[in-house]
Amino acid sequence: MAAVGFTINGKAANVEAEPDTPLLWVVREHLKLTGTKFGCGSGLCGACTVHIDGKAVRSCQISLSKVQGRKVTTIEGLSPNGSHPLQKAWVAEQVPQCGYCQSGQIMQAAELLARNKKPSRDDIVRHMDGNICRCGTYPRIVRAIERAAREG
Repeated sequence: MAAVGFTINGKAANVEAEPDTPLLWVVREHLKLTGTKFGCGSGLCGACTVHIDGKAVRSCQISLSKVQGRKVTTIEGLSPNGSHPLQKAWVAEQVPQCGYCQSGQIMQAAELLARNKKPSRDDIVRHMDGNICRCGTYPRIVRAIERAAREG
């Protein structure tokens, strides 16, 4: 066991766990931030996407030891009250069906909009490739990202 200090959603955290514990389980089990979901455990679906220092990463694939001193943002930290342009666009476009993948989808999209305020449809599709939605809401996801870019 080791204590690892990092910032999560703007607050200092110090978690004692095995250094190779996936960040996903630290976020969900130790810190009780359950918006980040377990999908495949192999980094292939995107359900567990969080930001580390502003970059979208699969939290099931990064160990606790790799976040020492870094800034982690989960869906709970994207905005304090759900007012992020992507969150509002997700509601307006009625994106979620089952909703399971949506926090990972939003976190992936947030990385795109943070570095490209006016992405093309091709930019959106390329950036979101690899985030899987079993319900197939991809057209609504693209529309929501386009809306957030317009209105954000």
